Amino acid sequence: MTRILPVAALATAFALGGGWLLTGPGLSATGALPGAAAAQDSTAEAEAPQVIEMVKGDVDAPVEMIEYASYTCPHCASFASNVLPQIEENYIETGKVKLVYREVYFDKYGMWASLVARCGGPEKFFGITDMIYKTQNDWVRQNSDQAIADSLRKIGLMAGVGRDQLDACLNDGEQLRTLVEWYQANATRDNITSTPSFLIDGKPYSNMSYEDFAEVLDEHVAAAE
Repeated sequence: MTRILPVAALATAFALGGGWLLTGPGLSATGALPGAAAAQDSTAEAEAPQVIEMVKGDVDAPVEMIEYASYTCPHCASFASNVLPQIEENYIETGKVKLVYREVYFDKYGMWASLVARCGGPEKFFGITDMIYKTQNDWVRQNSDQAIADSLRKIGLMAGVGRDQLDACLNDGEQLRTLVEWYQANATRDNITSTPSFLIDGKPYSNMSYEDFAEVLDEHVAAAE
């Protein structure tokens, strides 16, 4: 289980300018927050970016399962590969449970991955997320920021997101600020201290085997009937 950065520490990093600017076509990293210059030039009347809740399954399913996860967390990748497919088959696809996926940020690479995953919209989000987790051991171990950024960008391209669209997403400083604020509010409210963490109908749970998840989900499904 990966321990997350304290919200205050992450906020301090941004306050000190600890962000990263990604530029095409090679996507290099510098010391500026993505889109910082553009954000400073934007007018006060510009509409603030909105965060879309990414939901898998029937939005009206009787049981809600919220997953808090980071794209750089190996335990999250293991859950995505070994546990989630069975939950999806037996609970999500059958209309019993809906999964709400919420990103947790404790490093810049997880932020970059989030920008790429969200770049294709809700229709592509979970497909890109699966690709990011399945290739985590490859892209996260690259030997430079640029190599990691390029690897994530290639995942977006493979998922059918356009090159120009990816460049825009990776340089959207306002969207990143909004996502970080959203993460901070979620983590504080739900007392998230590690990843992956789960809320099932509002009750917190740690990572478990599929068998243990099935027992818990069966209880919640029965209670909702």
